[in-house]
Amino acid sequence: MFLCYENLTIRNAAPADALLLETWWNDGRVMAHAGFPRGTGENAADIAAKIAQETDKSRRLILELDGRPIGEMNYGPNDENSAWLGVKICDLSQQERGYGKIYLSMLIRWLFDTAGYRRVTVDTNLHNKRAQHVYQRLGFKRVDVRENTWTGQLGEPQTFLDYQLVPEDFVDFAK
Repeated sequence: MFLCYENLTIRNAAPADALLLETWWNDGRVMAHAGFPRGTGENAADIAAKIAQETDKSRRLILELDGRPIGEMNYGPNDENSAWLGVKICDLSQQERGYGKIYLSMLIRWLFDTAGYRRVTVDTNLHNKRAQHVYQRLGFKRVDVRENTWTGQLGEPQTFLDYQLVPEDFVDFAK
């Protein structure tokens, strides 16, 4: 995949991106929103091996701003009609600048128009108000609350919100 909108690019992650992903995933400031304030503990070799096995059905993507990586996305099928996705702006200096809704729009449009999905789902931690705001602006509707789904690294129960989006509700910020 290679999607562009103005100075923003989404491209397939490659094994060469594994060291960067390891750095981001092991930075508690980047991962705290998902319940990993100490990072995930993953290593570059394992990440590279996973990336090498990916297909267009389920893939990790790198988000670039002016050709420089600032974050990541991933997606995969729930079933033949719906896909899930995830997103993180990992460069903390690039957060809260409106890029997330544009990157999400780019990928969602591809999932609907090219991949043929009829529904896209996301979930987010109850405490991640910024993500909830972005998802709602894109047209996602909250469909479930999963209380105390798992226990985070600091022993705190984690509650997640599930959202879904259908094409007729999609608000595209990358037009």
